[in-house]
Amino acid sequence: EKILSDPALSESTIGICVRTGDGKTLAEIESDNMILPASNMKLISTGAAMHRLGPDYRYATRIAHDGQIENEILKGNLYIIGAGDPTTGSKDSIATPLTQLFAQWEKFVRDAGIKRIEGRIIGDGRYFDGMPEHPSWQWSDIGTYYGSGPTGLMFYENMQSFRASAGKMVGDPVNISPSYPEVPWMEFRYSCTTGRKGTGDQLYMYASDLSPVAEIRGTFGVDRAAKRLYCTNKFPEYTIASHFSDYIRGKGISSDGPADFRLCTGIKASPSDSLRVLGSTLSPSLKRIIFHTNHESNNLYAETIAKTLSKTLTGSACYDSTYVAMESVMKDLGVDVSYGIKMADGSGLSRKNHVSPDFFCRFLTAMMASHHFEDYLYSLPSPGSNGTLSANMKNSPAEMKARIKVKSGSMEGVRCYSGYIIPTEGCKDETIVFSIMVNNCTAPTWKVRQLLDKIMVVLAEAN
Repeated sequence: EKILSDPALSESTIGICVRTGDGKTLAEIESDNMILPASNMKLISTGAAMHRLGPDYRYATRIAHDGQIENEILKGNLYIIGAGDPTTGSKDSIATPLTQLFAQWEKFVRDAGIKRIEGRIIGDGRYFDGMPEHPSWQWSDIGTYYGSGPTGLMFYENMQSFRASAGKMVGDPVNISPSYPEVPWMEFRYSCTTGRKGTGDQLYMYASDLSPVAEIRGTFGVDRAAKRLYCTNKFPEYTIASHFSDYIRGKGISSDGPADFRLCTGIKASPSDSLRVLGSTLSPSLKRIIFHTNHESNNLYAETIAKTLSKTLTGSACYDSTYVAMESVMKDLGVDVSYGIKMADGSGLSRKNHVSPDFFCRFLTAMMASHHFEDYLYSLPSPGSNGTLSANMKNSPAEMKARIKVKSGSMEGVRCYSGYIIPTEGCKDETIVFSIMVNNCTAPTWKVRQLLDKIMVVLAEAN
């Protein structure tokens, strides 16, 4: 109460719930408040998937073809069939390097006796139905790297990078050009100008999958150093098909070029079950993907995980089906969803998510009984570790920080921390389960973080 009386929190909506693993309440302050959780939503999507799909689940990407192979010529199309692997072509360390992945796919083609393709290389992302993004996401968010929605076939985390630097004077155009991946079919427009000193980076891309046109708007401070800007790529299926087409052409296998089912509307799609599969490659384990999701707060991975759970349980990856799948898992865990949660997406980017601290504690407690709890706990970062918690509890003992496994959640006006505090000794029931949620906060982020860090220290000292 003393910590929460700080003037920095005077205008905020606050909810706190602290319990032991066996359900004893240690502290409660407006724990039924329905609060924007931001990335605390990832606790729910990753926990539900870990419980139901298991840590060893992997995504398979298949190489297949239609038509016939005659005299070492494929008289038909070659398909890259995605099943939702979010790591394909990613720069993340857990991903298979792209050249290695392409070499495996090339081997599938050569092993089938194919030396020329009289057809297209098709990026097939039909596995995920529905919109890639939740309709409540803000338009400016949808154009950024953290607002890239998942597709059935992904590439480079569905991102597009640009080189950006300020002009010489305020009002000059920003120097900006696309970098990687190469997407020559895209039309990029730039209506961005050099801003005043101290105004920072206010560049946002506005894009849609309805057309291969995107525009970057906003300002870039005259005093800002040149940087790489990461935005969204709305056509990852065509992008990966194009890059693989170039790769195998360089290896002596020609084709009629890339295609997909959105940009290339004239392409006739053969039913997936009619295609002849030449081979498949597997993603990293779900355990590793969830670890990265929670440590780096990766929105694309979190949305993919939620859609994968939905596709597995309901046969559909659209958001309406995601809610049905999540309710099924909650029932299995024994968590009542009739109160305390209104779910919109799996990452927390939507401002239509509302969750109470009480619900987080009920869910986190239920996860302790899951067969895969140890893997779930391992996926959560500790204050001071690499990732989103690197600036938290800097002056606290390393031993204390290691006992706290917590997910942060932040967006404008929102700062939340939910997770576990492992006891120095004793049984599992003495683990502290907690959720600290603050909304409508206008104080500087660093100041709020310090205050909430103090609360976590108090809880850890009591355990």
